[in-house]
This record gives sequence, structure tokens and C-alpha cells, in this order.
Amino acid sequence: MTTARRGVLLLAACTSATAVCLSVLAGWQRGGTLPERLVWTAIGVVLVATAHLLPAFVRQSRPVVRGVAGVLWLACMASACYGHATFFLLAQRHAGELRVAAVAPVTAVVTAGRGLTDVMGERAGVIARLAALAARRCVADCTQIESRRVALVVELDALDAEASEIRRRQVANDRIESRRDALVADPVTTRLGALLGATTASIDLLSGLTFAAVLESVACLLWSVALEPHPVDTAPPLTPAQPAAAVSRAPDSVNQPEVAASALPGLGDHQSQLARLAQDIAAGHLRATVADIRRHLGCSQSRAIALRRQLEQQDRAA
Repeated sequence: MTTARRGVLLLAACTSATAVCLSVLAGWQRGGTLPERLVWTAIGVVLVATAHLLPAFVRQSRPVVRGVAGVLWLACMASACYGHATFFLLAQRHAGELRVAAVAPVTAVVTAGRGLTDVMGERAGVIARLAALAARRCVADCTQIESRRVALVVELDALDAEASEIRRRQVANDRIESRRDALVADPVTTRLGALLGATTASIDLLSGLTFAAVLESVACLLWSVALEPHPVDTAPPLTPAQPAAAVSRAPDSVNQPEVAASALPGLGDHQSQLARLAQDIAAGHLRATVADIRRHLGCSQSRAIALRRQLEQQDRAA
């Protein structure tokens, strides 16, 4: 296994482990009793593992199997992303609660006594009595009528003051609630929602689904690369014991110079090419395989095959 393949495999394992942890936490928070939590956790782990490994497992299967697997893979991806989004939203809410707890607590203004509706109803009754009193004519006892009018005016002023105090306390409580909501919401989410004209809840949901989809897609891609089958050259490596002597005897022992020259056009001195290749193989710079010869010389597949045959013939002749 090459270093690049080991790196891809390690990164794929880390990505899947992260996704499994998210599913475990989301299932644990979603369930109520212990059995429910365990079942939710098991479902999440199975869905995540299937979503990550299914494309690599069915790569070489029949088209019908790949079609069914594709539908199931989409369902597993949607379910896994839903579980991850649940975790992200709950984690965001917990983080907001911790931010609120870290700030000095602000006690809401307690509204004691009656509400604004009761005060305004009583105020309307006082105004009605004032209007009725003003409509009466002063016949005998005008002093009594005036005293009643003054009393109603004083009562009206008291009700106005009480209503103003209730409104002030309501405004103070609204400020406290707004401050608490601002601390609960993520700052980036709040500003992004203001920029896009969307609610904070919508931005939280969208960001959670985006993170989940990216994580699942990366895991699927990494596992597909890590488990990709590579062709293996089964031919045994050829290491000539005396490459120089074998090359020098090659024209005498192998009577195919014209075929080799026609199979490798444009390489210049064919014997020099074979000698240099044999020396590099003897020095351990490469193996005598078609793939290594192609990489070493930068030639085509046909040239590499012909060169390898020439080396085999030289080894048998030696």
C-alpha cells in the first residue's frame, strides 16, 4: 500500500468516525428512555456506515444491483444528514444557553398588580362618568358636582400614570428578551439572516444540512478512492545478473532484432536503450514490470511490453 493510499484510508476513517459520533450524539438526544436512545444510536450508525461504504462495495456489481443500491444510498444520505442536522441544531441551542449563562443575569421587571388591559378598561369607565357628569346641569348643589368631577379627574390621572408604568415595564422586559435572544443566536447566523432577509431558525437549519451533506459526501468520496481496486502486475520481477554481458550476447542468442526495432520505433539505438534499462533494474531503481517501465521511460504501453519481452529473452539467454 502506497503512502498516498494510506493517507486517504486514514482520512476516510477519521471522517467516518466523526460522522458516527454525530449520529450517536443525535440519537442519544433524540431518544427518551435508555432503550429508545440505544435504538436511535444503532440506526444512525448503520445508516452512516451504509452511506459511506455502499458506493465502493457495489462499484463492480451488475447494473440492476447498482441501481437499487443508488436509491438506497440516497435514502441513507438523506437520513444521515437529517440526524446530523438534529445534532447541529441542538448543539447550537446549548451553546446559546451557555452564552446567556456566562453574561451577568438581568432580571426581568416584574409586573405586579393589574395588567394594561384592566387599567385601560377602568380608565374608559372614568372617562364615561366624567362625560355624564359634564352633561348634567347645575341646579342646586354645584359644589358636589364639581367635587365629583375633580375626583374623577384625579382618578383618571392616576390611571394614566399606572398605564404609563405598565408600558415602561413592558418595554424593559422586551429589551431583556431581545438581549437574551441575541445571545442565544449565533452571531454569524444572525448577521447572515439579516443579510439574506431570512429568519435565524431557517439559517440554522440550512447551515446544519449543508455541514451534514459536505461531511457525508467527503466520506463517500474518500472511501471510494481508498477501496478502489488497482490492477496488479502478476509477472515476476526480472533482475539480470550480468546485464551488460546479456545485452552484448542478445543479438547472437535472440534472432529477432527486426521485430524489436519495428515494435519500438523512434527510440534511437535499441541496444543502448535495453542496456540502460537493464542497468537501472539491476540497480534497484525500478522493477521489470510494464507499469514501472512505462513510468521510468515515459513510453507507450506497446513499447513497454516489447522492452519487457526483450529483457526476459536476455535473462533466459544469460
